[in-house]
Amino acid sequence: MKTTRISILLVVGLLALGTSLFSAEDDGFSMVVEVGGRARPEYTKRGTVYVEALRDRDYSIRLTNLLPCRVAVALSVDGLNSIDAKHTTPKKASKWVLGPYESLVISGWQVNGEEARRFYFTGERDSYGAWLGETDNLGVIEAAFFRERERRQPVTRRHWPWSGSESPKDEKSQSRPAPSPSAPGGSSESERQESKSAGLSDDYAATGIGDRYDHDVRWVNLELESSPSAVVRVRYEFRPQLVKLGVFPKPRPSEPPLTRREEARGFSGSYCPEP
Repeated sequence: MKTTRISILLVVGLLALGTSLFSAEDDGFSMVVEVGGRARPEYTKRGTVYVEALRDRDYSIRLTNLLPCRVAVALSVDGLNSIDAKHTTPKKASKWVLGPYESLVISGWQVNGEEARRFYFTGERDSYGAWLGETDNLGVIEAAFFRERERRQPVTRRHWPWSGSESPKDEKSQSRPAPSPSAPGGSSESERQESKSAGLSDDYAATGIGDRYDHDVRWVNLELESSPSAVVRVRYEFRPQLVKLGVFPKPRPSEPPLTRREEARGFSGSYCPEP
């Protein structure tokens, strides 16, 4: 099988053994959406795995490698790479590294070498994709797992993710720009936002770019197999849309108030209950 050498992000100090409830999994790999450290229930309909998005709640993505070898994972949220916000093929994407039997939690967009900004469920208009003008793939989280190629010689490691003798002047400049969490200012900025949000609806779930938090990473090079061993995909929507899709049953119609009142009675029980 052909191999490829690609730049990959390794999280410093955050790789750890972990367990979780797996159903979005394939061939020894899994991806779980978590809110408050707990896995969101998953529902399968017509071959698609769904989770319910909780509006304005932060969420994380747990990636797990259940095999005795290192793997690299291209993680895309709303069609945007979680490392650089680019929309590429899985092969060309920057990736996260997982050791044998390791689990890694990604909680946000990596905006530089030391910091990330949190994922949170929001409507389409407030999404990171809308800010970037990339709205074709909202509502999907996808992870492509690539095995490391077996090798006889040590792999060359570089701090910077490209060939050549020059290092960048500022590592932070290599990331896609992140919007301010505050409301945009100025009429031109408002017009730009309005143009990008045309046709979007906050009835549908997407992912925003939230609070900043510490998340140190470093770059390494690995030789990988040329095609992913597994691709795991999850669709997320707010509850009303999951009902429309048939993932959740339709709520039973409420009883008309007049019928309820007609069935009212004057006496029941023997004593007044205490709060």
